[in-house]
Amino acid sequence: MFFYLSKAFWFFIQPLNLAIFLLLAGAAFRALRLKRTGGAVAAVAVLLLVLCAWTSLGALMLNPLEERFARPAQMPAHVEGVVVLGGGFEGAINLVRGGYDLNSGGDRFVEAAVLARRFPDARVLVSGGTGTIILEGEGDADTAPRLLVALGVDPSRLILENRSRNTFENAQFSREMADPKPGETWLLVTSAFHMPRSVGLFRKAGFDVVPWPVDYRTSGAEGIGLFRDNPADSLQTATMAIREWIGLVAYRAAGRIDQILPGPD
Repeated sequence: MFFYLSKAFWFFIQPLNLAIFLLLAGAAFRALRLKRTGGAVAAVAVLLLVLCAWTSLGALMLNPLEERFARPAQMPAHVEGVVVLGGGFEGAINLVRGGYDLNSGGDRFVEAAVLARRFPDARVLVSGGTGTIILEGEGDADTAPRLLVALGVDPSRLILENRSRNTFENAQFSREMADPKPGETWLLVTSAFHMPRSVGLFRKAGFDVVPWPVDYRTSGAEGIGLFRDNPADSLQTATMAIREWIGLVAYRAAGRIDQILPGPD
């Protein structure tokens, strides 16, 4: 139920959709001759779009999440496994074309291949099924072997978890399949902005992991201002930031993580 409610809520609350719904509501109010109310609602929609697309608001919201966890200062002496979370492939395209086209989160799988070469004895666990309700797509754990094997990773090292639909299930199913033993070192590879929620969920699942953030979306030097990036990228950054902060609050309220903003031990 949590999965479906979260998808429905996000459909309505993500900035672009919310702005469209507000504009429609404003038009409806004006049609009912409530011009002042309709104008106010439309103004809120325009302000939302301006803040998300033309300002650095998204970067300012996303950067604290990206800075929360850093990679270890020293490389681990031995690594039993690397857990890479899904979200880096174009699932709909790969389902049809049978390839391994990457999206903006594809750094996760590039880094997983790099770590597999750096730690040749480590297992590589790919966690990611199909997390959509309407759109059809191939789960990342089903696509990943084609890319990782092409990059030189022995298929016998792969552990493929293709049931998970969200990060909560990533953590639960990964813990089940990896069966980590006390004292083992497992690296967790995901986007830097997604790392706090991921680490919180893995801790709650009893899976002690070492954060290995990738796929940074901010430099930390954006500052406060207008037109610090092109509008499409700014809107995407704001959308990701809002979604991640809402996810942290919702997961804390549901008891799935112990802190709103998990941090280093």
